[in-house]
Amino acid sequence: MRVEGLLIDLDGTLYTNDGPIEGARGALERLDRAGIPYRFVTNATHRPRRELAAHLETLGFPAAEGRIFTPAIAVSEKLRAEGLSCFPLVEDALLEDLEGVKITDDSPGCVLVGNLGAGFTYRLLDTAFRHLRAGARLIALSKNRYWQRAGGELALDAGPFVAALEYASGKSAIGVGKPERAFFELALRNLGLPPGTVAVVGDEPELDIGGAQAAGLHGILVETGRYRPGAELPTRPDLILASVARLPEALGI
Repeated sequence: MRVEGLLIDLDGTLYTNDGPIEGARGALERLDRAGIPYRFVTNATHRPRRELAAHLETLGFPAAEGRIFTPAIAVSEKLRAEGLSCFPLVEDALLEDLEGVKITDDSPGCVLVGNLGAGFTYRLLDTAFRHLRAGARLIALSKNRYWQRAGGELALDAGPFVAALEYASGKSAIGVGKPERAFFELALRNLGLPPGTVAVVGDEPELDIGGAQAAGLHGILVETGRYRPGAELPTRPDLILASVARLPEALGI
């Protein structure tokens, strides 16, 4: 596959809770030597971009904050532009990525849902439901169904709670992370390349590959992280690799 730039997923693609994927650091080093630009794209909503960059550094990956794109970064741009206040269902640490956005429990313009884990209590969800009934928009930082714990166990992500609020309120959530076209376009603008010259590399067939192809990018699926052998794929990837370690070879570098 001939591409000029890459958008690379993080969790499940470069690393898992057990550490870096074997060969992942070497793969990025080869991309750097070949002069192929790349950015990191993730649906992670449990920590701010600053902490993601620090975590990547501890794993030995080059990680300037400006090269990492998250749903919180995308939505903060959207909410500031529209002057929309928000009632957030997110971890407190993530609020630093919403700088400049008015946070309120008094008639918010939107309810913003990320991965709150055990913080998704009945009381909090009921409050969000009442705001939605009063006219607030429902915005989902992520619609991921699940994520992978250390040891490979799967756990609920934000998607099921978004679905519950959609069902209760009768409203459809506005997505801002993968697989939304606007999310990929934000990273492409930073990369400075048109979609047809860029590939998304990820372990999630629906969010990474389906989203990439719908936005006009190539999709490269890696058989690590959340990939499950034998699972029916919702779309046909442009390329399937055993892991990101095989990416330089696939690109001919």
